[in-house]
Amino acid sequence: MIEPIDLLTLVIRPVLMDLGLHTTKAELLILGTACAESDCGRYLKQRGDGPALGIFQMERATHDDLYENFLSFRPLLRDRAWQYVTDGRQNAEEMIGNLYYATAMCRIHYLRDPEPIPDTLPGQAAYWKRVYNTEAGKGTVEKYIAKWNQFLGQGGMMP
Repeated sequence: MIEPIDLLTLVIRPVLMDLGLHTTKAELLILGTACAESDCGRYLKQRGDGPALGIFQMERATHDDLYENFLSFRPLLRDRAWQYVTDGRQNAEEMIGNLYYATAMCRIHYLRDPEPIPDTLPGQAAYWKRVYNTEAGKGTVEKYIAKWNQFLGQGGMMP
């Protein structure tokens, strides 16, 4: 597990600021996503035969779709995300060991949704379920909140 305050201050916040997509709500949502998806960085690949990669457990298909149907129309944002790629290619496997790139792709995934990021923990949990985990995903709002509380304490860090 990655210490949550380190993940927030050394990875999430700098990446979001560099992308020009920083808000307190966004950084808490990204941190909550890591807690819910990978036990705050404990897993770098989905358990079993699942396709999800990195601490945010993004699937290759989602990663590739972000480039094809979103970033291809936003070259400045695409170039900002590319700066984190170590081998010069937008490769989904890069999210396994590259926290900066995985964070950028997680934030960009949420950016596709037109709704604003909610202010509250239950609101962010529902937003994560709808936008990131989806109806087909096994995650629940209750799981997100439980993981948040496990890693950050009861309602910890929420405004």
